[in-house]
Formats: sequence, C-alpha cells, structure tokens
Amino acid sequence: MIISIASGKGGTGKTTVATNLTAAAGGSLALLDCDVEEPNAHLFLEPEFTDSETVDAPIPEVDMNLCSHCKKCMDICRYGAIAVMGKKVLVFPELCHSCGGCTLVCPEKAIKEVSRPIGKVNVGRLKHLPGPAFVQGYLKIGQVMAPPIIRHVRTHEGKKDVTIIDAPPGTSCPVIASMKNTDAVLLVTEPTPFGLNDLILAVEAVKLLKIPHGLVINRAGMGDDAVYEYAKKQGVPILMEIPFDRRIASAYSKGKLLVDALPEYKEKFITLFEDLKTLAREDRRTAQ
Repeated sequence: MIISIASGKGGTGKTTVATNLTAAAGGSLALLDCDVEEPNAHLFLEPEFTDSETVDAPIPEVDMNLCSHCKKCMDICRYGAIAVMGKKVLVFPELCHSCGGCTLVCPEKAIKEVSRPIGKVNVGRLKHLPGPAFVQGYLKIGQVMAPPIIRHVRTHEGKKDVTIIDAPPGTSCPVIASMKNTDAVLLVTEPTPFGLNDLILAVEAVKLLKIPHGLVINRAGMGDDAVYEYAKKQGVPILMEIPFDRRIASAYSKGKLLVDALPEYKEKFITLFEDLKTLAREDRRTAQ
C-alpha cells in the first residue's frame, strides 16, 4: 500500500504527520521524502544513509556543423530552453523540461541529448525502528525540475509492505508526481482562510486523480469552522485533529517526534494508520 501525505500549502504540518505516522506504524514500512526542494523528514527520523544515487536529466546539444538554423527546435519548445539567433543556437539547461521534442523535430538530426546532474537520492535506514527504510530526494541548487527526482525516489516504493510518501506542498507538477498511482492521499490543512483556499485546490487535484483521500486538521482550535464545513460538504472524512498546543510546537522546534514527546499521540497515529488502510481497501472494493 502506498500513502501520500500532501497539502495545498507549505507549513501546515505535512512532514510532522508523515514522520509521526512512520514512527507510530513501524513494521515493514518505508518513508520516501519527495519534498525534494527542501527535504526535512531526516531532521526528525535521523536516518543512517547507506547509499547515494545521482539523478540526471537529458538536455539538448546542438551540432553546429549539421544545423541549418531552421528554428523548428525553438518553435516546439514551450519553455524557452532553446533559441536560434542568426547563425547561433543557444541552449538554456535550467529551462529545459527534458521532453525531447527538439530532437524529434530537427530535420538535420543536429540535436542529441546529453545528461546533466539535477540532484541526488539518498537511501538509508531508520536507526530507532526495526524495519523501515528511508529515501530522500534532493534537488540541486539552481535547478527547477523536481519531477524527475521524485520519480527516481519512487522507484524505491513497493520494497516494504507500506510506503509513506512525504509530498511537496502545493498542487503543481511535483505534487502530482508524488500522488499519482497511490492507494490513498492524506491531506493536511489548518483551519484558516489560507488553509481553506489551498485545501480546495488540493481536493480538486486529488479528485481528478480519482484517489481516495482523507483529512488531518492541524492546529485545530486556532481559526474558524470553514474548513470543517467544506470537508462535510465535499464528503472528505476528517481522520485526525492535532490541537493548537504549545507543547507540540515546542517538540517540533527541538526536532522531536510528537509520538515521543507526547506518548498519548502514538495511539492516535496508529488509529490514523488503520483508518488510511481502511480507506484504501474500501476504494479497491468499490473499483471491483
């Protein structure tokens, strides 16, 4: 089973939920940190890394001896990664989305793809848990293409009975890459106008992907009831509430897991884990 922990905005407590769910559930489980622009699950779980893998992405390289300056490569590129200026062809690697379109349309076969490193993936294990694995993606500074790294991280899923994915915030391509083809999505939000606005976007994205989903409301009690009303109207089950509690904020600031700092939360996260398994199973039965 693959569970993705996502949120419409940053700072809602997504990583807090993912790491504590991992620690509480234990067993044959792996955590994949797909928030590759700012991975931070390792700060709480303290993994021991045993391997590192470089992630490359293809970019065009132009053979000027063959190029006829027809501009077909420039016309097909929607990201401005290649430009023909007189008798020169300029390639901007940072803008390239590695679609390969320019190589396909070049009538002179003057363009080939070469690899460039865009990040890395660290693989390890969690010292204080008996079985789970830990995989972390890291986007190289100055690079913008997160999905290839996320896809590389996700090649490690399925090696344990359960895979938990800590997705990046938002609803853009990296988030879709983290949620696609999962068994359930757990959305984390906060009861504020900003939280509601971004939750609506996230719910719409998950519905388009047709993935069963539930909701965790973090910092419950600090805002209003609009998030609760929206969840009820949309039929999104609220699987857990985490109160606006100074003790929780204090534990987080020290890099401590909630289930360790406040042991009563361990049972709550175990219950959340069982509810997610039920949510995924019910969707499978419906599909059959």
